[in-house]
Amino acid sequence: MIIARPQPGEAAPYYFKYIDQVGPTGIVETLRSQLEEFGVFSSRIAEEQSLHRYASGKWSIREVLGHINDTERVFTFRALWFARGFETSLPSFEQDLAVMHAEADRFPWRQHVEEFLHVRRGTIALFENMPREAWARRGIASENPFTVRALAFVVAGHFAHHMRILSERYL
Repeated sequence: MIIARPQPGEAAPYYFKYIDQVGPTGIVETLRSQLEEFGVFSSRIAEEQSLHRYASGKWSIREVLGHINDTERVFTFRALWFARGFETSLPSFEQDLAVMHAEADRFPWRQHVEEFLHVRRGTIALFENMPREAWARRGIASENPFTVRALAFVVAGHFAHHMRILSERYL
């Protein structure tokens, strides 16, 4: 099933910096291809290298991956919440607080990699089994409007955004 790209109004303008990074293939296909891309990428990162920060005060590679995992969970939960018809607004997600409390550098690189693989497979399963009418459902999170479709694209675009940063600044 091909899901059309989100249009203005389906997410706050800020989130289109992620949505616009998603190519023309279907969103579930994009999520699957990113899973494969990540497998190749992660195998090139050694344990010690995963602690690298490209500058003082920046996240380590482990922290970046932990952030990707956390953010994917938050945005897929939002998608689930709205897709199932719940109308209660959802709170914001403070990424720096989450990274600080995750203590990602205490856990081996391989654990972070496995976690991403599990999280992404769950994301794919959620969107593969999404009823067609649910994609257009709307809700408010972080005081911003979203459609379920926009949230799926944000997940894929957020991953693409951070993979580009990892490739350009860390490796």
